Amino acid sequence: MKYIPSPIPIRYEYMYSATSNKSGRMQYHKIRPGVSKLRISRTEFIKAYNAIPILALHPVPLRGQDAVFQLEFYV
Repeated sequence: MKYIPSPIPIRYEYMYSATSNKSGRMQYHKIRPGVSKLRISRTEFIKAYNAIPILALHPVPLRGQDAVFQLEFYV
């Protein structure tokens, strides 16, 4: 998946991330830049994705594993 970063920095309040650990299990986090990183449930991640206006999406590639899809989004 090709990703083109924004040429200008964005201001955001929270970043939500869905990443896989070494065993392949997904972990979900709600991150406030420079303040906290809170682990959240999959349901909370999905609710945030569907309900909060998103400023930017960042697909996170995992080398050698095209089937694993990781994502960060900024609100």
